[in-house]
Amino acid sequence: MALTVLPLGSPLDAYSAQADRLFDAWGDGESWAIEVFHRRHPQFLDEKIKWLPRRLSPDDVRAAALTRDDARLALARWYDFLDWDSLQVYADTVGHPSSLAARFEAAVEAVVGGDMAVLSGLLAMDRDLVRARSTRKNYFDPPAHRATLLHYVAANGVEDYRQKTPPNAVDIARTLLEAGADPDALADMYGGQCTTMSMLVSSDHPARAGVQVALVETLVDHGASVDARGDGNWTSPLFTALVFGFEDAARALARRGARIDTLAAAAGLNQGDAFARLLPSATPGDRHRALAIAAQLGHADVVRRLIDAGEDPNRYNPPGTHAHATPLHQAALGGHLDVVKVLVECGARTDIRDTIYQGTPLGWAEHGGHQDVAEWMRSRG
Repeated sequence: MALTVLPLGSPLDAYSAQADRLFDAWGDGESWAIEVFHRRHPQFLDEKIKWLPRRLSPDDVRAAALTRDDARLALARWYDFLDWDSLQVYADTVGHPSSLAARFEAAVEAVVGGDMAVLSGLLAMDRDLVRARSTRKNYFDPPAHRATLLHYVAANGVEDYRQKTPPNAVDIARTLLEAGADPDALADMYGGQCTTMSMLVSSDHPARAGVQVALVETLVDHGASVDARGDGNWTSPLFTALVFGFEDAARALARRGARIDTLAAAAGLNQGDAFARLLPSATPGDRHRALAIAAQLGHADVVRRLIDAGEDPNRYNPPGTHAHATPLHQAALGGHLDVVKVLVECGARTDIRDTIYQGTPLGWAEHGGHQDVAEWMRSRG
């Protein structure tokens, strides 16, 4: 049986029992246990790309010399803690219901689970809880995200198993904001500092739940900035939404005042007049970003205009725009056959491999399930 998340407040013994079960299942060759070790234990991860499992077979993982201490580390990482000691500190802390950390973690569970009654009760008992921050020590970059309760509404940048969006997420967000949550509070995520808004518009959970745009509107209604905040790659909500393909969220941000003052933004929103106005004075970096975004989102005319203006379709995308891949990779993955045709006809190479998965654009098309794109590329050799 695969692992299931233990209830909040579980003692360390319960986690130890899970680690023992993980170790025994690995020894018995159970696929779920082998996968946990492969994806979570540092021994099996890439040295440079710390989250990426190395290319190993199940037999390779089974052949490793592992101990029960390794199982504890893998389990701690499965819960997104840095190590077993960090998990132990967490278990000990939340084991005291009166502690601030325990109340905060209980509120987090209410936020991601959509339990309005519990959340409202906790906020009524502690007015400062809405400004508290997570104290969990993880293995991310940076090693502690320090998220507020509102950040958890975005379902991004926090613990994997807590990245979910309940049907009443808008009501949850509104409750937090009306209780005094700072809509522009920064948390330490993805190598920088991020607002709830930038995390929201790059998360597929609220998009799949059908509430991403409504959450954008709710945040703006309560004072959230639509302009860049923080540092790192994800400071601009508009650009972030475009990079991750959430065009509805990007258009909502533009309606609420986000500035379309870069060529990349105009390209991503497919705004021809703004694109024509910004192209002559755009910096080389902005043009590079514009090609990456336009290819990813399927804007064939914009792609052709950028290549005609001198952009190289064979460069890897710039930082912050899926830099491990080329425009052709992204167009193929998105199923944008018209863009794929433009790129190839303009000299894009089909044999360049991405730098993480070592896949070709054809492989990316197949991975995305776009057989029309794959068949056209095969027809071109």
